[in-house]
Amino acid sequence: MSREQIAVRVRELGEWFHNMDLGGVQTAPHHFLGDYPRAKWARFEHVVPADLRGKTVLDIGCNAGFYAIEMKRRGADRVLGIDTDEAYLAQARFAAQVHGVEVELRSMSVYEVGLLRERFDLVIFMGVLYHLRHPLLALDLLHRHVVGGTLLFQSMLRGSSDVGHLEDDYPFERTSIFEASTYPKLHFVERRYAGDETNWWIPNRACVEAMLRSAGFEIVGKPEDEVYVCEPRERALAASGAP
Repeated sequence: MSREQIAVRVRELGEWFHNMDLGGVQTAPHHFLGDYPRAKWARFEHVVPADLRGKTVLDIGCNAGFYAIEMKRRGADRVLGIDTDEAYLAQARFAAQVHGVEVELRSMSVYEVGLLRERFDLVIFMGVLYHLRHPLLALDLLHRHVVGGTLLFQSMLRGSSDVGHLEDDYPFERTSIFEASTYPKLHFVERRYAGDETNWWIPNRACVEAMLRSAGFEIVGKPEDEVYVCEPRERALAASGAP
């Protein structure tokens, strides 16, 4: 396709959240976060092996496919991107076509990952948690069904960035602990945040780390301010009835 043809198709596919270079055409050149997500990716791409040959990758909430395409360009045998937004999936199909890579794309919710009946060497779960009404359920499902090796996780964070020490238990009368800025807190957004009605929950740093541990993930790396590298472990708590 010519540059002009690509530009026309980019406009036809609507507003892009991922700024991608498609044959010299920028899909979101005026993104409020700058060259996003490429600029963010540059700060933590070193934690993903440069050679992913023989590996499988699941990109949850793949949007226009920036990360899925990057994984395929690193040689991953199979890359599956899932999203619930058909407009984003259409953008991802076109972006993969322009880049000449084969990425499998499906319309699927994170709550449906058990239907895949497959564990992946790398699961990318970035920019999704705070858009979910049931975020801890999502993490539980990832641990139980699809994370076979590494979870690459990212969430928007608000509130204190400090993480304090917590005891395993506190007496009922001890209420002051909840007032501490370092206590794990998940801020609920009833209507919208930053103009987005799908921003439901925004954790502080202590909360997101506690949620990952509670779901059975060990944090093995923090390569960027909001990014965590995790590996699945046996769940520390036997949650009765957990998915």
